[in-house]
Amino acid sequence: MHLRETVVQGRMSTELRRQLREDPRPLPWISGATPHHAQLAEAAGFRLFGISGSQASAHILGMPDAGLMTLTEVAENIRRVCQAVTIPVIADCETGFGNVVNTTRAVHEFIIAGAAGFFLEDQSFPKRCGFTKGVEVIPIPEAVAKYRAACAARDRLDPDVVVIARTDSRAAVGGSVDEVLRRCEAYLQAGVDMLMVMALQSREEMRRVVEAFPGTDIYINASSVRQPLTHTEYREMGVATYNVSISKVAQIMMQRFLSDYRERGADAFNDFMADTKARPQDTFAYLELTGFPAVLELEKRFLPPDQLSKYELSLGEYDPRT
Repeated sequence: MHLRETVVQGRMSTELRRQLREDPRPLPWISGATPHHAQLAEAAGFRLFGISGSQASAHILGMPDAGLMTLTEVAENIRRVCQAVTIPVIADCETGFGNVVNTTRAVHEFIIAGAAGFFLEDQSFPKRCGFTKGVEVIPIPEAVAKYRAACAARDRLDPDVVVIARTDSRAAVGGSVDEVLRRCEAYLQAGVDMLMVMALQSREEMRRVVEAFPGTDIYINASSVRQPLTHTEYREMGVATYNVSISKVAQIMMQRFLSDYRERGADAFNDFMADTKARPQDTFAYLELTGFPAVLELEKRFLPPDQLSKYELSLGEYDPRT
């Protein structure tokens, strides 16, 4: 159980900047949608988690990533994720949820919720998943105004929070690498800390972008590049960081299992547990990860000793005392 105060949340932005400054490049991180996704990433040893807007829309609302989540819904999810872990969290600020006024409020809500960094995209509203056909981007001056507003709001609350300019201009209507370069230059001039470039189509395009901005932290989503890049290639190319979506991995695994379970019933689950060498108690590992030992510690600290006898007088496959 993590009950972090605002001052601790502030330290997460400082920790994110330290990682970007000092940790080996490229810095791999995990993206997902929920507090438990973040807990799984932290438990596996990752020191950075990102909230994907498309995955949050799917997991929280069961709806497409088409600008349907409200600022209130997104900010509440960020708050829950940030309180569930003790590692920095980068959040998806979408389009700022409107113009410069809306963006100013969104940045305020994100930082108060605990985000150590956030990326703000240059799509038109309503936006859509960056890998979906039909993406459109706003004019450069309008995007620059949003980034300037975002940086100003950040500076008032926590100057260490990392502001990332995301451009979807490669795959958008009329898009090109030249347009990506124009926009990245303008966004850096607006004061952002880092660039996020979506939907580049080849290794050659990736190299062109990275080489155009030496010394700049750049995240490139290479999902459109075939064959997939290796960790070594990311490093040699000079990309600052990249991520893998735990929720996309889970979706594929769950769909495969559900298909098998529909056909074979309990045998499918039994075989799955045997194949993964899982123990029966592993099915309750989420209870440990989400904080039952902390619940026990609070009970031991504040409840009369006789009320703890419930652990001796009951049955259960999971025991938070062990």
